[in-house]
Amino acid sequence: QVQLAQSGGGSVQAGGSLSLSCSVSGDTSTDTCIGWFRQAPGKEREGVASIDRDGRTIYADSVKGRFTMSRDNSKNTLYLQMDSLGPEETAMYYCAARISAYCYSSILPSAYNYWGQGTQVTVSS
Repeated sequence: QVQLAQSGGGSVQAGGSLSLSCSVSGDTSTDTCIGWFRQAPGKEREGVASIDRDGRTIYADSVKGRFTMSRDNSKNTLYLQMDSLGPEETAMYYCAARISAYCYSSILPSAYNYWGQGTQVTVSS
């Protein structure tokens, strides 16, 4: 079992920045692919970014150049720095773990096995 505890998020005006954290614990090591996802009301959950055990990241096209995902293996914690946020990015954000050291270039929600509790991000215009 893997547990993921999220923190961060909140409200910001358009163009602003927010950061999210995801602490990973349980039957796992730092050799785990972790992804960030978001789900807006009435929409499907979509992948935002992922990072593998070696620190390689992939991003959805919509967030490239604005979002940065990182990990601190000494703390078993993942981060998502979000800059230049727009109102359309208002959503519940989730981190998730995949039972694999590598992400295989996937940020499809169906590929991930364990999920955090979610944290709300609200961007006002």
